Amino acid sequence: MAAGKPRKEDLLADPSTAQNWLNGALSDWAGTPGAAHLSVELEPGDLERLRDFRDDLRRGIATPDGDSADPAGIASAALPAVSLSMRWDTQGRVQPLPRGSSWRLVASLAAIEVFKAQQEGSWNRLKTCRNPRCAVAFYDRSRNNSWVWHDVKVCGNAANLRAYRARRRSAHTG
Repeated sequence: MAAGKPRKEDLLADPSTAQNWLNGALSDWAGTPGAAHLSVELEPGDLERLRDFRDDLRRGIATPDGDSADPAGIASAALPAVSLSMRWDTQGRVQPLPRGSSWRLVASLAAIEVFKAQQEGSWNRLKTCRNPRCAVAFYDRSRNNSWVWHDVKVCGNAANLRAYRARRRSAHTG
């Protein structure tokens, strides 16, 4: 539970939900400049691989304190090797294209997006919520890259209230 609230649905919990999420995500991605329309049909066994990939990728995301969730970060995560190809766009720039089928195509696309985020400097804005019972990944849109909660009303207030109550208890007993 995240700060006493029910967790949101795991979009990779069952094949139907996962396929619907993936179709929407690929549709959104196809709307970005230079992106091709991709279609992926998940196969039996793909959900476990996608969940493992998600968990490994999460270990490479920074904590709100600026540390990587894993001391060696994404380099030590058990991320799979992915295939991609490169092509020249109409402006003469090299563009990576995802390759593979089923879950490997999704992993290839994610690797390309991580690479782009690292190159443009936005990767360090992807963080995990400081609330250990939550650990939701979020994009820090603050001007000074200082957010520590995915939602201050949900996780921040509850954590601050717990800390306040603990300080009061120790002041009265100590």
